[in-house]
Amino acid sequence: MKELFKSLYLSPRFFIFVAGAAFIFLLGFFFQLIFIPAIFLFFAFLSICILDMILLYRQKIGITASRNTPDRLSNGDENVIEISLSSNYLISLNIEIIDEIPALFQKRDFLIVTELAPNQRKVLDYRLRPVERGEYKFGYLNIFASSKIGFIKRRYRFDGAAVLPVYPSFLQMRKYELMAISDKLTEVGVKKVRKLGNTFEFEQIRDYIPGDDIRAINWKATARRNNLMVNQYSDEKSQNVYCVIDMGKSMKMPFNGMTLLDYSINASLIIADIAVYKKDNAGLLTFAKEIDAFLPASKKQGQIRKVMDLLYKQKTRFNEANFELLHNYSKRKIKQRSLIMLFTNFESYSTIERNIPFLQGIAKKHLLVTVFFKNTGLNSILNKDSDKVKDIYDKTIAENMAYEKRMIVKELNQLGIMTVYTSPENLTIDSLNKYLEIKSRRIL
Repeated sequence: MKELFKSLYLSPRFFIFVAGAAFIFLLGFFFQLIFIPAIFLFFAFLSICILDMILLYRQKIGITASRNTPDRLSNGDENVIEISLSSNYLISLNIEIIDEIPALFQKRDFLIVTELAPNQRKVLDYRLRPVERGEYKFGYLNIFASSKIGFIKRRYRFDGAAVLPVYPSFLQMRKYELMAISDKLTEVGVKKVRKLGNTFEFEQIRDYIPGDDIRAINWKATARRNNLMVNQYSDEKSQNVYCVIDMGKSMKMPFNGMTLLDYSINASLIIADIAVYKKDNAGLLTFAKEIDAFLPASKKQGQIRKVMDLLYKQKTRFNEANFELLHNYSKRKIKQRSLIMLFTNFESYSTIERNIPFLQGIAKKHLLVTVFFKNTGLNSILNKDSDKVKDIYDKTIAENMAYEKRMIVKELNQLGIMTVYTSPENLTIDSLNKYLEIKSRRIL
């Protein structure tokens, strides 16, 4: 009996009929002719409610359901969550589904409405877009079943409690990887850069062996030796590509629900994956006041999984990034000349001025590309008509901030440091374009 009352819910339709019956009884006190029919209507309504309960509770287990989730969620992407339903009833049902999704999504009005025919099985889905990495806890899966009468609802509660980790955007990573394999990266905005020279490096001249490509015959060496000689080439040597991420407070700035740090983490994962696909060695370094994580560059199987696991744990620090520490650490740990893509956010010219010596120190040994962000929030101020003194003041400050950003780009370029100055939504495309341009032109 206790379980019955726990699972029994009265629908809005029930209360509407109760209110109507009460109104008719009220009229019955003034008009005797209405009172007797009102009593019959009340008992008919009560009988229908009992019938509705019998229809819903005649089956001990009338509904079975489960939530099907992936092993992990992809940050910043639409993740599909499936709900499988199965009815053991011999009648058609109206179904309401309330899934206790993680509180971080702030969806307090989550509801899925559907119908189930007798003995029908159905799979429904909905999508969740997390904007923070971490662990997301799902609660119970609640199914409310009602017959076509619709006065009573029976709740079925399934223990679908689950804790899912939210990783950097592996869905975007897979999309770019598939496009790279099928040579369709241009469809998402990646530019096609003409390669300079061959993709193979000359190794030696050797005797011709039947089966060798005749286009590789070196005719001058053949004439000198009076014997067929061919050029032998080796695959282009792998290059080291390090994604270095500033974890300082400047990366805490939000954009479309995500922080600049999360945009940088997603872009770093994709660049590392494409680098390994291109036979380069991918590595990772994160820093703020201290070095948070370091993963030596490699293209071995499992390297991308290591990158993903490291990036999953990273959090923004609330202090200034120590570029002097980055310079000294990279000098000790990254021995071979490498491409270093530094994801940071220089907000003022004074910030870059005091860190230029350390950036120059890194650029002397490695090919340094600084990737930092446009302040897209300034656009609305710059494009706004300035009629009031306050608007003119705000616009002047915004123009000064935008000018400082352009000066930072100019200063770095004059020092021979490459830059990618981009908006958060274009970060992945612009960073990937720069990497592919460097690789194609053999700048490293």
